[in-house]
Amino acid sequence: MGEWRNGRGALSVDGEPGRGPVPVEIAASYGTRRRGLLGRDGLDGALLLTPCGSVHTFGMRFAIDVAYLDRALRVLAVVTVRPGRMPLPRLRARHVLEAEAGAMEQWGVRRGARLVIEAAMAG
Repeated sequence: MGEWRNGRGALSVDGEPGRGPVPVEIAASYGTRRRGLLGRDGLDGALLLTPCGSVHTFGMRFAIDVAYLDRALRVLAVVTVRPGRMPLPRLRARHVLEAEAGAMEQWGVRRGARLVIEAAMAG
């Protein structure tokens, strides 16, 4: 996908048949990326921050899984981060996917996996 825009879509893991698509929110503007998951008590699905190479969990209410993605949406690393932390940035990361802790393992999101994100069409 070339130009990312704020909105919703569906996330799947390439090569993981039988796992249904996961709802994903796309945060592509400065304001939506900055707000991220702050003030929320949970998340149904995932949040894609783009462009993004690092995150923090200061002010968050729950632990999250963080997947660092390259330009082709290949997973560089997945870490679980408790509230009040700032994990190391990944230099090659161009996008970050966030979800509630434990969710990514269930979806098959792991290092080396390629993700597919289909943006919902407005209308």
